[in-house]
Amino acid sequence: MEKELLEELYHRYGQEIYRYLYAICRNRLMAEDIMQDVLLSLIKRSDPFETEEHERAWILRITINKCKNHLKSSRIKNTISLDDTENEAVRKMHNSVSESFTEEESYVMDAVLALPEKYRTPIHLFYYDGYSIKEIAQILKKKPATVGTLLARGRNMLKKSMIGGFDDE
Repeated sequence: MEKELLEELYHRYGQEIYRYLYAICRNRLMAEDIMQDVLLSLIKRSDPFETEEHERAWILRITINKCKNHLKSSRIKNTISLDDTENEAVRKMHNSVSESFTEEESYVMDAVLALPEKYRTPIHLFYYDGYSIKEIAQILKKKPATVGTLLARGRNMLKKSMIGGFDDE
């Protein structure tokens, strides 16, 4: 019974959770581990959700918290990932996740992944997951104006990186 529920949740939310985690931690194995923790937390939750949007927002909040906790752990801080040191390996892993992306979409995703985390997260939530600025502000516990600023700066950084790199600054 629990196995079927886990499979259902994986099919419903797995790709979205994984994409977000991979965008943040840039490590396939770490993203998979955290995704399992998120799905198990969802199984263990006994209270029903008010709406599908409430469920989705709760999952994203749990995903963010588990990712932050995982990245803060001393075990992770003292580990050097080969995937993180080789851009080509990161690109290959990303391509395996996004096989349905066109070449242009993959190029844009690579540029998004290259952004600093504070810009990457709002960009990902806004453009890839379809959250509004107000929703992102609630998820990230920031003011909507701050989220708007992060999105604007992130878009500018993307524009610069895609037409000539960050060398112009």
